[in-house]
Amino acid sequence: KKQVGSGIVAIVGVTDDGKAGLAVGVTEDLLKTWNAVDLVKAGAAALGGKGGGGRPDMAQAGGPDGAKADAALQAIEARLSAAV
Repeated sequence: KKQVGSGIVAIVGVTDDGKAGLAVGVTEDLLKTWNAVDLVKAGAAALGGKGGGGRPDMAQAGGPDGAKADAALQAIEARLSAAV
């Protein structure tokens, strides 16, 4: 997040067995508008996960369907776009 300066970072990793892990980070200047937990939950739902959690600035989740990694990132992007 420090390298980003100001922004939101979302990363999805897929394991050899097809499961996915998702992490979302929100820089401090955007915390009044965005919450990483809310964003990670949107991505987790796309992965077939049931939640996720963490702090407002950094959250993580997982899901059983790593094939939907792109869909998870698109779900987060859609959440961001809907609020603009």
